[in-house]
Amino acid sequence: MSKPLSDHDRKKQISVRGLAGVENVADLKKNFNRHLHFTLVKDRNVSTKRDYYFALAHTVRDHLVGRWIRTQQSYYEKDPKRVYYLSLEFYMGRTLQNTMVNLALENACDEAVYQLGLDMEELQEMEEDAGLGNGGLGRLAGYMYFLNFAKETCFLDSMASLGLAAYGYGIRYEFGIFNQKISSGWQVEEADDWLRYGNPWEKARPEYMRPVHFYGRTEHHPDGVKWVDTQVVLALPYDTPVPGYRNNIVNTMRLWSAKAPCEFSLKDFNVGGYIQAVLDRNLAENISRVLYPNDNKYQNIITSSEALERWPIDLFQTLLPRHLEIIYEINRRHLEHVSSLYPGDVDRMRRMSLIEEGGQKRVNMAHLCIVGSHAVNGVARIHSDILKATVFKDFYEMDPHKFQNKTNGITPRRWLVMCNPGLAEVIAERIGEDFIRDLDQLKKLHDFVNDEAFIRDIAKVKQENKLKFAVHLEEHYKVKINPNSVFDVQVKRIHEYKRQLLNCLHIITFYNRIKKEPNKQWTPRTIMIGGKAAPGYHTAKMIIRLITAIGEVVNKDPVVGDRLKVIFLENYRVTLAEKAIPAADLSEQISTAGTEASGTGNMKFMLNGALTIGTMDGANVEMAEEAGEGNIFIFGMRVEDVEAMDAKGYNASEFYNRIPELKQAIDQIAGGFFSPKQPDLFKDIVNMLMHHDRFKVFADYEDYIKCQEKVSALYKKPKEWTKKVILNIAGSGKFSSDRTISQYAREIWGVEPTLEKLAAPDDPK
Repeated sequence: MSKPLSDHDRKKQISVRGLAGVENVADLKKNFNRHLHFTLVKDRNVSTKRDYYFALAHTVRDHLVGRWIRTQQSYYEKDPKRVYYLSLEFYMGRTLQNTMVNLALENACDEAVYQLGLDMEELQEMEEDAGLGNGGLGRLAGYMYFLNFAKETCFLDSMASLGLAAYGYGIRYEFGIFNQKISSGWQVEEADDWLRYGNPWEKARPEYMRPVHFYGRTEHHPDGVKWVDTQVVLALPYDTPVPGYRNNIVNTMRLWSAKAPCEFSLKDFNVGGYIQAVLDRNLAENISRVLYPNDNKYQNIITSSEALERWPIDLFQTLLPRHLEIIYEINRRHLEHVSSLYPGDVDRMRRMSLIEEGGQKRVNMAHLCIVGSHAVNGVARIHSDILKATVFKDFYEMDPHKFQNKTNGITPRRWLVMCNPGLAEVIAERIGEDFIRDLDQLKKLHDFVNDEAFIRDIAKVKQENKLKFAVHLEEHYKVKINPNSVFDVQVKRIHEYKRQLLNCLHIITFYNRIKKEPNKQWTPRTIMIGGKAAPGYHTAKMIIRLITAIGEVVNKDPVVGDRLKVIFLENYRVTLAEKAIPAADLSEQISTAGTEASGTGNMKFMLNGALTIGTMDGANVEMAEEAGEGNIFIFGMRVEDVEAMDAKGYNASEFYNRIPELKQAIDQIAGGFFSPKQPDLFKDIVNMLMHHDRFKVFADYEDYIKCQEKVSALYKKPKEWTKKVILNIAGSGKFSSDRTISQYAREIWGVEPTLEKLAAPDDPK
């Protein structure tokens, strides 16, 4: 008879050590079937592709759970310093493939799915893009310098891959950034109900639900202050695992959903007050309902002091009365400190105050963040310099050691290994696989710039990606394109400072030149523009309409043929980026110098072998340094030129009257050439460009057109073009989010990254 187990021994049987590790294909198939039948309660006779996706997702998730638990156990035992990363957005994309790559399960899962008679790509297409962000559109300007709003989960991926005890905190939006439809050339917003089929990756944690208070009033007593008569909303957390790259570390992204503090009022319901009962509940839950309510004043000039977030005192007083009292006290102490350093400088105190007194009183949220933070950073060197020299000049003069630069980065796992496996394989054949964890290893590719076989392999991968994307474009846009044309891509949110209008003027100019000299040997172009306009941003929506109108004319012109095509990429998101970026030849990064904080799209294109045409703005400056300025196409004004023009006064008519091709293009837009049924359709855009263009499109037009001519000339020399591609890839190592996070960790957070691998659940600790 066996000896009875003690309570301690019995509990020891509850352990992650009994969980399976990386299984073989047969076990993956077995678990797939188990989840299909017991988790989804389906059999093959009624299962859909989405059911098969969920079964596969749960199978892969099984491999995360043991590592997830063991990671938290390790943090509990070792008690390292934690990093809590707050963001209003996490631009996630899809999770399945990223998880398979990071857990080294991709090949086994591919084979298992194949043996089951299913198509892996079809299953992956069933996954919804997580509707938790849009990147630039959601960067609330007053905060972006302090809570580093992630365009994707690049930073969380790097934190896990670098062994940091990190947690992402955000909001679980029920309806994320809208789905964009193009109807008759116009953007139409549709609800992004990304959770309608459920989310296999998240775990609700109602046991950790927390009350959040709003409204009410404060009572001051000798023993302290009480915030009373508040309205309460409950915050329900949902945890999502974030795996590191093949190190068995799985961190947590915790997203909070708003819940009403009580169920229906039964009394109201019984007396017919159903509507009020529902409204009371929905009002609380609206907080996490939609990512972007409509805002017809939306604007974000991210290096401008005018764009910093400011909250009206009246709103603050009503919504968060106790917080406002605390802010007043912080401001009092802050101004005392300023006064002690600069006695008698009343104007400086006014400029640096957290409370803006002129007109309607407001709280300057950026100033509050600076005062409350021990470090403030820009996200590219030029951006950091502008912050110190202009936007936050007073604060920098008072405390220069607080200000730093941390140039943004991207994760090579998603943005190379996952989205461009052909290129990753070609690179690995030459320099090994260490670059996946240490992107600086790409510098070794300098040794292969003149290697004929490597040049051919790089060109072959690019052409394969272009052919694949051309098929996608033909299927979705019914436009047959020339795969040997320059794939010229500008994908980012639609905004005046991004200058999609400058791109439009080049398209029209190129179109006019082809029409004028149809027998000339033009370098063919397929120009793709994608991005969403904020729902209430009229000018941005008109820019989209202009792009589609130009495309309607150009694409149907038999004289032009396949030498020029214009495509607006509808509903641009992470998943579409993963297709477009590996196929691009030319990356358009053409914002007015001094207006782009950093950009990360430019880095993704560079890593995937596209050459950049751009201004000396954002991270373009550092990209030019890393690749060599002669290996990207730089044009236009520098920051100092823009400042000089501002001082002198920008006169668009001067350029319009002096440059015939520019005048022709503007006259065509104004005269209804691209909108014959509505000749005045684009009058607002023309009026803006001619009379109040803050971003000086005309001033850079001439240099931009000349630079585009250089692009066309170089593309006719494929070997020389590909050599520059190799130099760009070799120079992209700096732009890994691993480097960015390592700098944050060591220089701001005070933690040390590690490449140490955690024991897997089936290994002894």
